[in-house]
Amino acid sequence: MSLQIQGRDCTVNLDRSHTFSFSPSGEHFLLDGEPFQIRSGEMHPARIPREYWLHRIRMAKAMGMNCIALYVMWNYHETRKGIFDFESGNRDIEAFIRLCQEEALWVLLRPGPYVCAEWDLGGLPAYLLSEPDIQLRTDSATDARYMAAVARYIGELVPRIKPLMIDAGGPILMIQIENEFGSYARNPAYLEELRQLWLQGGIAGPFYTEDGLAQLKRNRSTVTGGAIALSNGNAAQIATVRRAFPAVPAMAGEVYPGWLTHWGEPAFAGLNYDLSAILTAFMQSQLSFNLYVIHGGTSFGFYAGANVDESGDYQPDITSYDYSAPISEQGAATAKYVKYREIIASFLTEPLPDIPDAIATLAGRTLTPTLYASIWDNLPAPLPRESSVDPQSFERYGQTFGFALYRRTLHAQPDCALDISNVHDYATVFVGEYYAGGVSRAQIPHGYAQPLRVNYRAPLALPTIPAGAQAALEILVEGMGRVNFGPEIVDRKGLLEPVKIHSADGSISSLKDWDVFLLPMDEAFIAGLVERCANPLKAGLFFKARLDLNEVGDTWLDMSRWTKGVVWVNGHNLGRYWRIGPQRRLFCPAPWLTQGENEVLIFDLHQTEAKPVQLEDSLY
Repeated sequence: MSLQIQGRDCTVNLDRSHTFSFSPSGEHFLLDGEPFQIRSGEMHPARIPREYWLHRIRMAKAMGMNCIALYVMWNYHETRKGIFDFESGNRDIEAFIRLCQEEALWVLLRPGPYVCAEWDLGGLPAYLLSEPDIQLRTDSATDARYMAAVARYIGELVPRIKPLMIDAGGPILMIQIENEFGSYARNPAYLEELRQLWLQGGIAGPFYTEDGLAQLKRNRSTVTGGAIALSNGNAAQIATVRRAFPAVPAMAGEVYPGWLTHWGEPAFAGLNYDLSAILTAFMQSQLSFNLYVIHGGTSFGFYAGANVDESGDYQPDITSYDYSAPISEQGAATAKYVKYREIIASFLTEPLPDIPDAIATLAGRTLTPTLYASIWDNLPAPLPRESSVDPQSFERYGQTFGFALYRRTLHAQPDCALDISNVHDYATVFVGEYYAGGVSRAQIPHGYAQPLRVNYRAPLALPTIPAGAQAALEILVEGMGRVNFGPEIVDRKGLLEPVKIHSADGSISSLKDWDVFLLPMDEAFIAGLVERCANPLKAGLFFKARLDLNEVGDTWLDMSRWTKGVVWVNGHNLGRYWRIGPQRRLFCPAPWLTQGENEVLIFDLHQTEAKPVQLEDSLY
């Protein structure tokens, strides 16, 4: 096999080992001693069904890339503390990297431990948050518990990655140390400690770091001898960095063809971004770059992350990671793809490979779900009550994702309001069988919130309980994405503060003695659902539909007639939907469907009436 080096009439044979280094002047990356332009497109194996890895890699190659960049999401592989999975499904990153090599593409490895990536907690495992005073992204002297976990993670990676480094005959050119650390803190000791973990494992680099130019200048977030990659970088910024750091080469490490989207925003972000001028400048000057992302894929399950804006508002990310990228969520070539491919090809001496065939889609079918079960009739046993009488976070109870129910008895109560304004992140509240309303950590449009009686971080009026009576107060909490960027990443889920009652006379009291039911909504929980529903009018219901297929294809489930919840197809969690949009369709890849009967399961927090679900052939 061979790899075309941009701008040169020669090829590189990947059947033998090669060298990758930096020129003494720091001006160039060197492949076998010759200047080499990295043309990289980023994609994440965790966001792509394994059956589609090769197709997406070939799509990037056909657009003119000679390299693939990939994040490794730590929390996707350490599924429980000390339990790692690098083999099942799309977790086999060694296989992904070997596919890149088989397609004659190099690799930039971005293993974190923190990656951001609009991924839950930036890729850090949630079990770290079970420690009430944990400090993340810091050195051993500051928090040895965090660095011990990091060392365990890198220790698992090293034997997998070492044979795939370029000096061992593999395709990995460089390993990134941490990610955009200059946007978080200034701590050279931490970055050096990470570098030493790789060195101790026998991997000597080359290494590089990634940061925005301003953050790099402010916090000097580099590592010894490591190259520099720039977030939102362009030719002018590369020149600036070369003047400030002349000993090592620089590249545009994240060039954005699109952008991320949050729930509740008016439209998908980044649709009109145009990189034509920036790409042309890179190609004219032979500057190295990485498109973040060339293909985004999907944050299936509960892995989509969140941000907190400057005013402190919580902004959960949508399920789709389409990102308005050149290669769509489904792997199709967009108009951006065609335009950028033409620009890159115009600077190359050999023609690009043909664009791979498009993958077939299904559309035009309508599903008619019916009521299947109630969450209230599928509760596990409550957790044993502990010495603390206040409700605790998911992480304190050992749960990572999903929902939790907090329940206690409420006695005779005049007009009052329930204060769970710091709920993380969304709660529906019931008094007996009566739906009292909801509380959301994220702002939601008034026209949506008002009919559902969902407050934005404000006390919720409760119905009166007459003298001599009592009722169960039930708070069903959904943990949405953990913050993945900035100083707010210590983002626990559930009820994080004492639950308070604001009485009409102005007094405030705390409610104690809660029963807690963990509802992870994981594979085992869903498989164990019992078809039972004592009260079909109490929201928190599962609905089921059957989909019979003669042939399979990629499709999207249009959930615009539903309110807020999660969808599973044949046991695969497609992710969250939410009527506030802008995403209203969930991607279901063909490999998760079968010829014949397929099962679609919907859990909705608000809906008690089933609505049709249309199959569509695109995200928009």
